[in-house]
Amino acid sequence: MEIEPMNKRMLVLGTGAVALAGFAASMALLDPAEAVRGAPVGASVPSGTMVRPHSPVIGRAEAPVTMVEFLDPSCEACRAFHSVVKQILARYPDDVRVVVRYAPFHQGSDEAVRILEAARLQNLFEPVLEQLFMRQPQWAAHDAPNLPLAWPIAAEAGLDLARARRDAAAPAVDAVLRQDVADIQAIGVRQTPTFFVNGKPLPSFGARQLTELVEAEVTASRRARPGS
Repeated sequence: MEIEPMNKRMLVLGTGAVALAGFAASMALLDPAEAVRGAPVGASVPSGTMVRPHSPVIGRAEAPVTMVEFLDPSCEACRAFHSVVKQILARYPDDVRVVVRYAPFHQGSDEAVRILEAARLQNLFEPVLEQLFMRQPQWAAHDAPNLPLAWPIAAEAGLDLARARRDAAAPAVDAVLRQDVADIQAIGVRQTPTFFVNGKPLPSFGARQLTELVEAEVTASRRARPGS
């Protein structure tokens, strides 16, 4: 993918998928450091590094197709792709699950991850993630992130802030951050979002490529079922 120089190093990402037509507008003007992603460098993924027991799961836990998303809560492209991920889950509610892995590349993103982990302990991971993405321009400016503002924004999703601040500082959350950072280094993830579908990287980055890879894996899983 070629990047044309623009003020603030921004880029338009389009999508050819008709079902994702509404996504095109939200993909406008993304930082190319976030928007250009290919397959990881490594030829193979180290065993056991793709999904960890602590990894948040969105969707049916037993779904046969696993889409792993390495995301940064501060990432503009992750925010834009959130609608794509939700559309895929809505289309395949029984077939696809999303496993979230943290790739805190931006300044202050480790604290945002702590907020999400605290939200998970209150069974509020999805609504808090949604709220942080929706209000991301207010708290996640790359040159001057305002993490103190992220906390009350998360509270708007119902988060108990007093409990969340205690939980966010727990050693268990330190361990989650260490493990996810170690895994992104082992796998070769360099930018966000990076997707794998049943362990397969995208052939090239884009909403259409993600949707097509998921569709292919869903079709294969359905054909493999007894009686199909």
